[in-house]
Amino acid sequence: MHMIQVVFLTVLVFFVIVTIHEWGHFFFAKRAGILVREFAIGFGPKLISVKRGETRYTLRLVPAGGYVRMAGEDPEIVDVQPGQTIAVRLKEGKITKIYLDRLDERKSVIRGEVTDMDLERRLFISMNVEGELERYDVHPKALMISKGNETQIAPYDRQFGSKTTGQRALAIFAGPAMNFVLAFVLFCAYIQMAGIPTAEPDHILVNEVTEGMPAQKEDLRSDDIIVAVNGTPIGADFDKMIEIIGASPGVPVTVDIIRDGQKKQLSMTPVADAEGVGKIGITAKYPVIPTRHATFGETITGAGNLMKNMTISIFEGFKKIITGDFKLDDLGGPVRTAEVTSQIAQQGITQLTSWTALLSLYLGIFNLLPIPALDGSRLIFIGLEAVRGRPIHPNKESMVHFIGFALIMLLMLVVTYNDILRLVRGEP
Repeated sequence: MHMIQVVFLTVLVFFVIVTIHEWGHFFFAKRAGILVREFAIGFGPKLISVKRGETRYTLRLVPAGGYVRMAGEDPEIVDVQPGQTIAVRLKEGKITKIYLDRLDERKSVIRGEVTDMDLERRLFISMNVEGELERYDVHPKALMISKGNETQIAPYDRQFGSKTTGQRALAIFAGPAMNFVLAFVLFCAYIQMAGIPTAEPDHILVNEVTEGMPAQKEDLRSDDIIVAVNGTPIGADFDKMIEIIGASPGVPVTVDIIRDGQKKQLSMTPVADAEGVGKIGITAKYPVIPTRHATFGETITGAGNLMKNMTISIFEGFKKIITGDFKLDDLGGPVRTAEVTSQIAQQGITQLTSWTALLSLYLGIFNLLPIPALDGSRLIFIGLEAVRGRPIHPNKESMVHFIGFALIMLLMLVVTYNDILRLVRGEP
Protein backbone atom coordinates (compact mmCIF):
# COMPACT_ATOMS: atom_id res chain seq x y z
CA MET A 1 0.00 0.00 0.00
CA HIS A 2 1.38 3.41 -0.97
CA MET A 3 2.46 5.74 1.84
CA ILE A 4 -0.05 8.39 0.75
CA GLN A 5 -2.85 5.84 1.14
CA VAL A 6 -1.57 4.80 4.57
CA VAL A 7 -1.44 8.42 5.78
CA PHE A 8 -4.90 9.12 4.37
CA LEU A 9 -6.42 6.04 6.03
CA THR A 10 -4.72 6.84 9.35
CA VAL A 11 -6.13 10.39 9.35
CA LEU A 12 -9.52 9.07 8.24
CA VAL A 13 -9.69 6.66 11.19
CA PHE A 14 -9.17 9.49 13.71
CA PHE A 15 -11.58 11.77 11.87
CA VAL A 16 -14.37 9.18 11.77
CA ILE A 17 -14.28 8.07 15.41
CA VAL A 18 -14.02 11.64 16.76
CA THR A 19 -16.64 13.06 14.39
CA ILE A 20 -19.22 10.36 15.19
CA HIS A 21 -18.68 11.02 18.90
CA GLU A 22 -19.18 14.76 18.60
CA TRP A 23 -22.08 14.30 16.20
CA GLY A 24 -23.89 12.34 18.94
CA HIS A 25 -23.59 15.32 21.30
CA PHE A 26 -24.54 17.73 18.52
CA PHE A 27 -27.61 15.86 17.26
CA PHE A 28 -29.27 15.36 20.63
CA ALA A 29 -28.38 18.86 21.82
CA LYS A 30 -30.12 20.29 18.75
CA ARG A 31 -33.12 18.01 19.31
CA ALA A 32 -33.41 19.40 22.84
CA GLY A 33 -33.38 22.97 21.45
CA ILE A 34 -29.91 23.84 22.77
CA LEU A 35 -27.93 26.43 20.83
CA VAL A 36 -24.74 24.75 19.61
CA ARG A 37 -22.14 27.44 19.08
CA GLU A 38 -19.31 25.29 17.67
CA PHE A 39 -18.72 21.78 16.36
CA ALA A 40 -14.94 21.29 16.50
CA ILE A 41 -12.64 18.45 15.50
CA GLY A 42 -9.26 18.87 17.19
CA PHE A 43 -7.96 21.52 19.58
CA GLY A 44 -5.81 24.61 19.24
CA PRO A 45 -5.63 27.05 16.32
CA LYS A 46 -8.27 26.87 13.60
CA LEU A 47 -7.32 25.35 10.25
CA ILE A 48 -10.74 25.49 8.60
CA SER A 49 -13.82 27.33 9.88
CA VAL A 50 -17.25 27.44 8.25
CA LYS A 51 -20.50 28.72 9.74
CA ARG A 52 -23.76 27.06 8.76
CA GLY A 53 -26.90 28.27 10.45
CA GLU A 54 -26.30 28.85 14.15
CA THR A 55 -23.22 26.61 14.39
CA ARG A 56 -19.61 27.16 13.40
CA TYR A 57 -17.84 24.01 12.17
CA THR A 58 -14.09 24.04 12.72
CA LEU A 59 -11.12 21.80 12.05
CA ARG A 60 -8.32 22.58 14.50
CA LEU A 61 -4.60 21.91 14.49
CA VAL A 62 -4.12 19.35 17.29
CA PRO A 63 -5.83 16.03 16.38
CA ALA A 64 -6.38 14.96 19.98
CA GLY A 65 -10.18 14.90 20.12
CA GLY A 66 -12.94 17.41 19.57
CA TYR A 67 -15.83 19.15 21.26
CA VAL A 68 -19.33 20.54 20.83
CA ARG A 69 -19.68 23.92 22.53
CA MET A 70 -23.24 24.37 23.77
CA ALA A 71 -24.62 27.66 25.03
CA GLY A 72 -24.88 27.69 28.80
CA GLU A 73 -22.47 24.80 29.50
CA ASP A 74 -20.26 27.48 30.95
CA PRO A 75 -21.70 30.73 32.38
CA GLU A 76 -22.80 32.94 29.50
CA ILE A 77 -20.71 36.10 29.06
CA VAL A 78 -22.83 39.19 28.37
CA ASP A 79 -20.69 41.89 26.77
CA VAL A 80 -23.31 44.64 27.08
CA GLN A 81 -23.43 46.57 30.37
CA PRO A 82 -25.64 49.46 31.59
CA GLY A 83 -23.97 52.78 30.84
CA GLN A 84 -22.28 51.38 27.74
CA THR A 85 -22.83 53.09 24.40
CA ILE A 86 -23.83 50.68 21.65
CA ALA A 87 -25.46 50.69 18.24
CA VAL A 88 -28.34 48.43 17.27
CA ARG A 89 -29.97 47.50 13.99
CA LEU A 90 -33.68 46.78 13.88
CA LYS A 91 -35.71 44.56 11.63
CA GLU A 92 -39.50 44.47 11.91
CA GLY A 93 -39.26 46.36 15.18
CA LYS A 94 -36.82 43.98 16.88
CA ILE A 95 -33.07 44.27 17.43
CA THR A 96 -31.26 41.79 15.21
CA LYS A 97 -27.70 43.12 15.56
CA ILE A 98 -25.91 44.70 18.52
CA TYR A 99 -22.68 46.55 17.69
CA LEU A 100 -20.17 47.07 20.50
CA ASP A 101 -17.37 48.88 18.67
CA ARG A 102 -16.63 51.08 15.62
CA LEU A 103 -20.02 52.70 16.20
CA ASP A 104 -19.36 55.72 13.94
CA GLU A 105 -18.83 53.39 10.98
CA ARG A 106 -22.17 51.62 11.35
CA LYS A 107 -24.90 52.63 8.91
CA SER A 108 -28.65 52.49 9.40
CA VAL A 109 -28.33 51.92 13.12
CA ILE A 110 -29.61 53.48 16.34
CA ARG A 111 -26.93 54.61 18.80
CA GLY A 112 -27.53 55.17 22.49
CA GLU A 113 -26.47 54.52 26.06
CA VAL A 114 -27.79 51.31 27.65
CA THR A 115 -29.95 51.94 30.72
CA ASP A 116 -31.38 48.46 31.24
CA MET A 117 -31.44 45.14 29.43
CA ASP A 118 -32.15 41.40 29.64
CA LEU A 119 -30.74 39.16 26.91
CA GLU A 120 -31.72 35.84 28.49
CA ARG A 121 -35.36 35.91 29.60
CA ARG A 122 -37.29 39.10 28.74
CA LEU A 123 -35.15 39.88 25.68
CA PHE A 124 -35.09 43.68 25.63
CA ILE A 125 -32.67 46.60 25.70
CA SER A 126 -33.55 50.08 27.00
CA MET A 127 -31.36 52.93 25.75
CA ASN A 128 -31.03 56.66 26.12
CA VAL A 129 -31.20 57.84 22.52
CA GLU A 130 -30.52 61.59 22.17
CA GLY A 131 -32.12 62.28 25.55
CA GLU A 132 -35.14 60.01 24.97
CA LEU A 133 -35.58 56.67 26.77
CA GLU A 134 -36.37 53.97 24.21
CA ARG A 135 -37.13 50.29 24.81
CA TYR A 136 -36.58 47.71 22.07
CA ASP A 137 -37.40 44.02 21.94
CA VAL A 138 -34.49 41.77 21.00
CA HIS A 139 -34.84 38.99 18.44
CA PRO A 140 -34.00 35.59 20.05
CA LYS A 141 -31.33 35.02 17.38
CA ALA A 142 -29.82 38.50 17.52
CA LEU A 143 -26.07 38.83 16.95
CA MET A 144 -23.55 40.75 19.06
CA ILE A 145 -20.73 42.09 16.89
CA SER A 146 -17.36 43.09 18.32
CA LYS A 147 -13.86 43.13 16.79
CA GLY A 148 -15.19 41.54 13.65
CA ASN A 149 -16.67 38.54 15.49
CA GLU A 150 -20.35 37.68 15.58
CA THR A 151 -21.81 35.93 18.64
CA GLN A 152 -25.43 34.86 18.71
CA ILE A 153 -27.21 35.63 21.97
CA ALA A 154 -28.48 32.65 23.93
CA PRO A 155 -31.91 33.13 25.51
CA TYR A 156 -32.28 30.99 28.62
CA ASP A 157 -34.53 28.46 26.87
CA ARG A 158 -31.70 27.81 24.36
CA GLN A 159 -29.10 27.20 27.07
CA PHE A 160 -27.86 23.79 28.24
CA GLY A 161 -28.86 24.45 31.84
CA SER A 162 -32.49 25.23 30.98
CA LYS A 163 -33.20 21.69 29.80
CA THR A 164 -34.39 18.78 31.92
CA THR A 165 -31.82 16.47 33.50
CA GLY A 166 -32.94 13.77 31.08
CA GLN A 167 -32.38 15.94 28.01
CA ARG A 168 -28.97 17.05 29.23
CA ALA A 169 -27.92 13.53 30.19
CA LEU A 170 -28.95 12.26 26.75
CA ALA A 171 -26.99 15.00 24.98
CA ILE A 172 -23.88 14.05 26.99
CA PHE A 173 -24.28 10.26 26.81
CA ALA A 174 -25.02 10.34 23.08
CA GLY A 175 -21.33 10.94 22.26
CA PRO A 176 -20.01 7.68 23.75
CA ALA A 177 -23.19 5.90 22.60
CA MET A 178 -22.42 6.78 18.98
CA ASN A 179 -18.94 5.30 19.44
CA PHE A 180 -20.51 2.05 20.65
CA VAL A 181 -22.86 2.02 17.66
CA LEU A 182 -19.97 2.69 15.28
CA ALA A 183 -17.86 -0.05 16.90
CA PHE A 184 -20.68 -2.59 16.53
CA VAL A 185 -21.29 -1.65 12.89
CA LEU A 186 -17.56 -1.87 12.08
CA PHE A 187 -17.22 -5.24 13.83
CA CYS A 188 -20.15 -6.43 11.69
CA ALA A 189 -18.37 -5.14 8.58
CA TYR A 190 -15.14 -6.85 9.68
CA ILE A 191 -16.89 -10.21 10.07
CA GLN A 192 -18.49 -9.79 6.65
CA MET A 193 -15.10 -9.05 5.08
CA ALA A 194 -13.10 -11.68 6.98
CA GLY A 195 -15.72 -14.41 6.76
CA ILE A 196 -16.16 -17.46 9.01
CA PRO A 197 -13.31 -20.02 9.03
CA THR A 198 -14.30 -23.45 7.75
CA ALA A 199 -11.19 -25.13 9.22
CA GLU A 200 -8.80 -24.58 12.09
CA PRO A 201 -5.24 -23.44 11.27
CA ASP A 202 -2.77 -26.28 11.79
CA HIS A 203 0.57 -24.53 11.39
CA ILE A 204 2.37 -21.19 11.68
CA LEU A 205 3.97 -19.19 8.90
CA VAL A 206 6.89 -16.83 9.39
CA ASN A 207 5.72 -13.31 8.61
CA GLU A 208 8.73 -11.00 8.94
CA VAL A 209 12.37 -11.62 9.85
CA THR A 210 14.25 -8.85 11.65
CA GLU A 211 17.59 -7.97 10.11
CA GLY A 212 20.60 -8.74 12.29
CA MET A 213 18.67 -11.11 14.59
CA PRO A 214 19.44 -14.87 14.94
CA ALA A 215 16.63 -15.95 12.59
CA GLN A 216 17.99 -13.77 9.78
CA LYS A 217 21.56 -14.94 10.37
CA GLU A 218 20.47 -18.57 10.09
CA ASP A 219 18.46 -17.93 6.90
CA LEU A 220 14.94 -18.32 8.32
CA ARG A 221 12.69 -16.73 5.70
CA SER A 222 9.24 -15.22 5.34
CA ASP A 223 6.56 -17.88 4.59
CA ASP A 224 8.63 -20.72 6.05
CA ILE A 225 6.34 -23.12 7.94
CA ILE A 226 7.46 -23.70 11.55
CA VAL A 227 6.87 -27.33 12.50
CA ALA A 228 8.69 -27.74 15.82
CA VAL A 229 11.04 -25.99 18.24
CA ASN A 230 13.55 -28.12 20.18
CA GLY A 231 11.69 -31.19 18.94
CA THR A 232 8.35 -29.99 20.39
CA PRO A 233 5.59 -29.89 17.74
CA ILE A 234 4.15 -26.37 17.49
CA GLY A 235 1.13 -26.85 15.26
CA ALA A 236 -0.73 -23.52 15.32
CA ASP A 237 0.15 -22.73 18.94
CA PHE A 238 1.98 -19.42 18.61
CA ASP A 239 2.16 -18.98 22.39
CA LYS A 240 3.96 -22.32 22.78
CA MET A 241 6.62 -21.26 20.29
CA ILE A 242 7.10 -17.94 22.11
CA GLU A 243 7.33 -19.74 25.47
CA ILE A 244 10.05 -22.15 24.33
CA ILE A 245 12.16 -19.51 22.61
CA GLY A 246 11.62 -16.97 25.39
CA ALA A 247 12.91 -19.43 28.01
CA SER A 248 16.16 -20.00 26.10
CA PRO A 249 18.17 -16.74 25.96
CA GLY A 250 21.78 -17.56 25.06
CA VAL A 251 20.94 -21.27 24.64
CA PRO A 252 20.85 -22.77 21.10
CA VAL A 253 17.45 -24.01 19.93
CA THR A 254 16.57 -26.10 16.90
CA VAL A 255 13.76 -24.96 14.63
CA ASP A 256 12.21 -27.51 12.25
CA ILE A 257 10.67 -25.87 9.19
CA ILE A 258 9.16 -26.71 5.83
CA ARG A 259 10.25 -24.58 2.86
CA ASP A 260 8.94 -25.23 -0.64
CA GLY A 261 7.81 -28.68 0.48
CA GLN A 262 11.25 -29.59 1.85
CA LYS A 263 11.97 -30.20 5.54
CA LYS A 264 14.89 -28.32 7.08
CA GLN A 265 16.32 -27.94 10.56
CA LEU A 266 17.98 -24.71 11.66
CA SER A 267 19.91 -23.99 14.82
CA MET A 268 19.97 -20.52 16.35
CA THR A 269 20.67 -18.89 19.71
CA PRO A 270 17.97 -16.51 21.01
CA VAL A 271 19.21 -13.15 22.29
CA ALA A 272 17.85 -11.68 25.49
CA ASP A 273 15.71 -8.55 25.32
CA ALA A 274 15.61 -5.86 28.01
CA GLU A 275 13.56 -8.15 30.26
CA GLY A 276 15.76 -11.20 29.72
CA VAL A 277 13.31 -12.96 27.37
CA GLY A 278 14.81 -14.86 24.44
CA LYS A 279 14.10 -13.50 20.94
CA ILE A 280 15.12 -14.76 17.51
CA GLY A 281 13.61 -11.85 15.55
CA ILE A 282 10.50 -13.09 13.76
CA THR A 283 6.83 -12.33 13.63
CA ALA A 284 4.43 -15.10 12.74
CA LYS A 285 1.18 -15.31 10.84
CA TYR A 286 -1.39 -17.95 10.30
CA PRO A 287 -1.77 -19.18 6.76
CA VAL A 288 -4.80 -18.13 4.76
CA ILE A 289 -7.46 -20.68 5.57
CA PRO A 290 -10.75 -21.36 3.79
CA THR A 291 -13.62 -19.17 4.89
CA ARG A 292 -17.27 -18.80 4.04
CA HIS A 293 -19.63 -15.85 4.01
CA ALA A 294 -21.09 -15.08 7.44
CA THR A 295 -24.86 -15.25 7.80
CA PHE A 296 -26.80 -12.33 9.26
CA GLY A 297 -27.15 -14.10 12.60
CA GLU A 298 -23.46 -15.02 12.73
CA THR A 299 -22.53 -11.43 11.93
CA ILE A 300 -24.65 -9.99 14.74
CA THR A 301 -23.55 -12.63 17.25
CA GLY A 302 -19.89 -12.35 16.24
CA ALA A 303 -19.92 -8.56 16.52
CA GLY A 304 -21.53 -8.82 19.96
CA ASN A 305 -18.86 -11.28 21.12
CA LEU A 306 -16.08 -9.05 19.81
CA MET A 307 -17.61 -6.07 21.64
CA LYS A 308 -17.74 -8.11 24.87
CA ASN A 309 -14.20 -9.50 24.59
CA MET A 310 -12.65 -6.16 23.64
CA THR A 311 -14.50 -4.42 26.50
CA ILE A 312 -13.06 -6.93 28.97
CA SER A 313 -9.55 -6.34 27.58
CA ILE A 314 -9.96 -2.55 27.84
CA PHE A 315 -11.03 -2.74 31.48
CA GLU A 316 -8.12 -5.07 32.24
CA GLY A 317 -5.86 -2.33 30.91
CA PHE A 318 -7.58 0.26 33.13
CA LYS A 319 -7.11 -2.08 36.10
CA LYS A 320 -3.34 -2.16 35.53
CA ILE A 321 -3.24 1.64 35.49
CA ILE A 322 -5.20 1.85 38.75
CA THR A 323 -3.02 -0.77 40.49
CA GLY A 324 0.18 0.79 39.14
CA ASP A 325 1.10 -2.42 37.31
CA PHE A 326 2.45 -0.64 34.24
CA LYS A 327 5.38 1.36 32.88
CA LEU A 328 5.23 4.69 31.07
CA ASP A 329 6.16 2.88 27.85
CA ASP A 330 2.97 0.84 28.20
CA LEU A 331 0.93 4.01 27.70
CA GLY A 332 0.45 5.37 24.21
CA GLY A 333 -0.67 8.81 23.16
CA PRO A 334 -1.77 10.17 19.78
CA VAL A 335 1.69 9.56 18.29
CA ARG A 336 1.80 5.86 19.13
CA THR A 337 -1.85 5.38 18.20
CA ALA A 338 -1.17 6.97 14.81
CA GLU A 339 1.93 4.78 14.42
CA VAL A 340 0.02 1.56 15.17
CA THR A 341 -2.87 2.67 12.97
CA SER A 342 -0.51 3.25 10.03
CA GLN A 343 1.04 -0.19 10.54
CA ILE A 344 -2.37 -1.86 10.58
CA ALA A 345 -3.47 0.18 7.54
CA GLN A 346 -0.65 -1.49 5.61
CA GLN A 347 -2.17 -4.90 6.40
CA GLY A 348 -5.33 -4.06 4.48
CA ILE A 349 -8.79 -2.64 4.92
CA THR A 350 -10.10 -5.71 6.75
CA GLN A 351 -7.68 -5.40 9.67
CA LEU A 352 -8.02 -1.61 9.66
CA THR A 353 -11.80 -1.95 10.02
CA SER A 354 -11.36 -4.15 13.10
CA TRP A 355 -8.80 -1.73 14.59
CA THR A 356 -11.08 1.28 13.99
CA ALA A 357 -13.91 -0.54 15.75
CA LEU A 358 -11.62 -1.18 18.72
CA LEU A 359 -10.54 2.48 18.87
CA SER A 360 -14.16 3.64 18.70
CA LEU A 361 -15.13 1.24 21.50
CA TYR A 362 -12.18 2.44 23.60
CA LEU A 363 -13.08 6.11 23.05
CA GLY A 364 -16.67 5.48 24.12
CA ILE A 365 -15.66 3.61 27.29
CA PHE A 366 -12.88 6.05 28.19
CA ASN A 367 -15.20 9.04 27.91
CA LEU A 368 -17.66 7.45 30.34
CA LEU A 369 -15.03 7.17 33.08
CA PRO A 370 -15.76 9.47 36.07
CA ILE A 371 -12.76 11.68 35.31
CA PRO A 372 -13.24 15.48 35.41
CA ALA A 373 -13.68 17.01 31.92
CA LEU A 374 -14.87 13.69 30.46
CA ASP A 375 -18.49 12.84 29.68
CA GLY A 376 -18.66 10.45 32.63
CA SER A 377 -17.89 13.25 35.07
CA ARG A 378 -20.48 15.52 33.49
CA LEU A 379 -23.08 12.77 33.81
CA ILE A 380 -22.22 12.46 37.51
CA PHE A 381 -22.89 16.18 38.02
CA ILE A 382 -26.25 15.81 36.27
CA GLY A 383 -27.04 12.78 38.44
CA LEU A 384 -26.17 14.72 41.60
CA GLU A 385 -28.48 17.50 40.47
CA ALA A 386 -31.32 15.00 39.96
CA VAL A 387 -30.78 13.63 43.48
CA ARG A 388 -30.30 17.00 45.21
CA GLY A 389 -33.08 18.73 43.31
CA ARG A 390 -30.79 21.63 42.45
CA PRO A 391 -27.63 21.96 40.32
CA ILE A 392 -24.06 22.29 41.53
CA HIS A 393 -22.93 25.92 41.19
CA PRO A 394 -21.80 26.35 37.54
CA ASN A 395 -18.53 28.03 38.53
CA LYS A 396 -17.58 25.13 40.81
CA GLU A 397 -18.42 22.55 38.16
CA SER A 398 -16.49 24.51 35.52
CA MET A 399 -13.45 24.64 37.80
CA VAL A 400 -13.55 20.86 38.32
CA HIS A 401 -13.73 20.24 34.59
CA PHE A 402 -10.99 22.78 33.90
CA ILE A 403 -8.60 21.11 36.34
CA GLY A 404 -9.43 17.69 34.90
CA PHE A 405 -8.86 18.90 31.35
CA ALA A 406 -5.52 20.46 32.34
CA LEU A 407 -4.37 17.20 33.96
CA ILE A 408 -5.43 15.16 30.92
CA MET A 409 -3.54 17.54 28.62
CA LEU A 410 -0.48 17.31 30.87
CA LEU A 411 -0.59 13.51 30.78
CA MET A 412 -0.99 13.60 27.02
CA LEU A 413 2.05 15.86 26.69
CA VAL A 414 4.15 13.51 28.83
CA VAL A 415 3.01 10.42 26.91
CA THR A 416 3.49 12.14 23.54
CA TYR A 417 6.99 13.27 24.54
CA ASN A 418 7.81 9.70 25.55
CA ASP A 419 6.42 8.37 22.25
CA ILE A 420 8.57 10.81 20.26
CA LEU A 421 11.69 9.83 22.24
CA ARG A 422 10.91 6.18 21.55
CA LEU A 423 10.65 6.87 17.84
CA VAL A 424 13.91 8.82 17.84
CA ARG A 425 15.67 5.93 19.61
CA GLY A 426 14.16 3.51 17.11
CA GLU A 427 12.49 1.43 19.84
CA PRO A 428 9.47 -0.75 18.93
